[in-house]
Amino acid sequence: MVKFSKQLEAQLIPEWKDAFVNYWQLKKHIKKIKLSRKPQQQPHDLNDDFGRTIFDSIRSLAHRFSNKVHGSSENSIEIIQVRRKTVEEGNGEEVYQTELAQLFSEEDEVKVFFASLDEELNKVNLFYKARESEFLERGKILNKQLQILMDIKQIISDRRRKQPGSVALARSWSSSPRNSDFSESPTEVNDSASETSSQTDEVIAALERNGVSFINAATRAKTKKGKPKMSMRIDIPAGTTATETIAAVTSMLWEDLVNNTMKEGTGEFINKKKIRCAEKTIRSAFVELYRGLGLLRTYSSLNMVAFAKILKKFDKVSNQEASASYLRAVKRSHFISSDKVVRLMDEVESTFTRHFANNDRKKAMKFLRPQQQKDSHMVTFFVGLFTGCFVSLFCVYIMLAHLAGVFPASSQTPYMETVYPVFSVFALISLHLFMYGCNLFMWKSTRINYNFIFEFQPSTALKYKDAFLICTTFMTAVVGAMIIHLLLRASGFSPSHVDTIPGILLLIFIALLICPFDILYRPTRYCFLRIMRNIVCSPFYKVVLVDFFMADQLTSQILLLRQLESTACYFLAGNFRTHHYETCKEGRLFREFSYVISFLPYYWRALQCARKWYDKNDGSNLANMGKYVSAMVAAAAKLAYANPQNQNHLWFAIVLVTSAVATLYQLYWDFVWDWGLLNRSSKNPWLRDRLILKKKSIYYLSMALNVVLRIAWVEAVIKLRSKSVVEHNLLDFFLASLEVIRRGHWNFYRLENEYLNNVGKFRPVQAVPLPLDEMDSDD
Repeated sequence: MVKFSKQLEAQLIPEWKDAFVNYWQLKKHIKKIKLSRKPQQQPHDLNDDFGRTIFDSIRSLAHRFSNKVHGSSENSIEIIQVRRKTVEEGNGEEVYQTELAQLFSEEDEVKVFFASLDEELNKVNLFYKARESEFLERGKILNKQLQILMDIKQIISDRRRKQPGSVALARSWSSSPRNSDFSESPTEVNDSASETSSQTDEVIAALERNGVSFINAATRAKTKKGKPKMSMRIDIPAGTTATETIAAVTSMLWEDLVNNTMKEGTGEFINKKKIRCAEKTIRSAFVELYRGLGLLRTYSSLNMVAFAKILKKFDKVSNQEASASYLRAVKRSHFISSDKVVRLMDEVESTFTRHFANNDRKKAMKFLRPQQQKDSHMVTFFVGLFTGCFVSLFCVYIMLAHLAGVFPASSQTPYMETVYPVFSVFALISLHLFMYGCNLFMWKSTRINYNFIFEFQPSTALKYKDAFLICTTFMTAVVGAMIIHLLLRASGFSPSHVDTIPGILLLIFIALLICPFDILYRPTRYCFLRIMRNIVCSPFYKVVLVDFFMADQLTSQILLLRQLESTACYFLAGNFRTHHYETCKEGRLFREFSYVISFLPYYWRALQCARKWYDKNDGSNLANMGKYVSAMVAAAAKLAYANPQNQNHLWFAIVLVTSAVATLYQLYWDFVWDWGLLNRSSKNPWLRDRLILKKKSIYYLSMALNVVLRIAWVEAVIKLRSKSVVEHNLLDFFLASLEVIRRGHWNFYRLENEYLNNVGKFRPVQAVPLPLDEMDSDD
């Protein structure tokens, strides 16, 4: 049987961990009470001159039975009394305080235990009240927003129905199954043909009182037919993408153009896409509200069980029935007696079912309570299968490459210059996927809510076994292609035909990445493409955590990007037919593009920092941008030093200084800002107050490892390179692999720090921005 302490640790809400009952501390108090009572029992046992007999057991049972029959109810009242008091200071909160009877009045350990128990009960009550009032207020605002949205759609439908020649349009609006991105049925709208214009004006006036403003609402111009000309303004949250921003601006300009040029009719132009966007946002807000209410209900039930368990332990140690009166006080407390959360959950279910699921409760529950995907044993099986295949095939490739003379022979230079770049790209991608799978495994093991931090959907998010499956499948296919390539070359096939194999493999993987069919982790693939689009188009996209997290991964894949450049040049220029690989190595355009490739990841990341500074006006983002600017300067100095004309002491000193400054800048930012370490005032020396991992030594070793892997640039400065092309390329690949490993190591601590920041702010659910912002009616 699993102990309750382990059950509580596994089931509690990580972001609210500090607000739960400190069950482990209370157990320590119970242990102290037990130890303090042992010396009192030992003298009694020593004075027993005649030993124990069978009648002692009978007398003990009879004594316990009589206590339960005659004194149980009295003891529960007399032993402890839990009083509820109102604190006048502050907000007049009610607190609980236990008064001990004469039986326990002289036992300090018992006093400390009940004082701690009162403190925990008051803490749970205050936290529950705060979260409950927060969710209740959120529910009121959402209901108000939904009602406004329904009234707006009613006005649109009514006014379009009255326009001549637009009856079909009104009918298509009110009956189209695509009026909502999340509903397959029309939103309920009053279809009464006898609706009068005065009733519509009353609705408009009510909307204005609730914060939705209508342009020129007070002095609306009149058309030739005497009807009021008006246009409506709905505040939709700004799009997080450049496409949505441009679309919103275009729609607004078009709306103004139509309103200014229309000479007849009502002059109304409302973009249905805005209504759908507002409906989608409100729907997401309801889902997050329901999820938060469910977490709060779980919080209440787990704490109730914790109080019952710890009081039962106290009764067992003290040999008294003291828990009954305290449990009655716990059940009367607010976090148990209040039913506002349950009633609000019922209201959210009914509202969501009525407005977003066409009165289909089963469909509504799929959104409100999505089922978590269970781990498949088939995934585990295929991970093991492809891992074995990869290891076997890689051993075969090493033997074939040795027999073919790829590594030692200088005659195989074309192989390393043409085929190696493509396969090294696959290898670096697979290594990064493997490190990401390790990150997912560690985040899950330490209960870091990475899906919430990255804003992933739990039902479609990639799990660590899926990452390992993709990685092993990827490398098995790549090593198989490498073996086929060597065998065909050894069999005498034309090199111009054989060398197309890496290019074909690259095209196959690109086709799988953009495949529109719902196979092979399509949500993950499209999420990756969307994030890459946001990075490439920086700073036009609003920066969220997953965007700059991925951009940081790209800064560790400079070699991969340069190898992609070599591969593209080799195949697009047709050099695989002539084997003139020097064209792509010595061309001026290629060298200039190599400079650009080396700067691009840092450039994108610097633009993201600039955008974050523009959005939040936080100076730390400018300091972070300086880190990437220093990295670009260091990369430019190293590329310039690689030119044989610049092999002198001056450029050596420039490279040394710029690389050292950039490395120190990056190390400081890693430890202090990204990992939150090096805190002098922390209770954990030079770390931070909150630590996920129990062993502090792991953090010190990680810091040392990060320093070692950060200074790999020393190799380029002191020229620890061989003249052999094979050794040169293998050394580059080895250093690039170390940087990928360092990045995977960095990822865990970066997300750990972000998670602890969320825990400090008690944020277990997303705060969805509401679409209909309240404004003054005279705007």
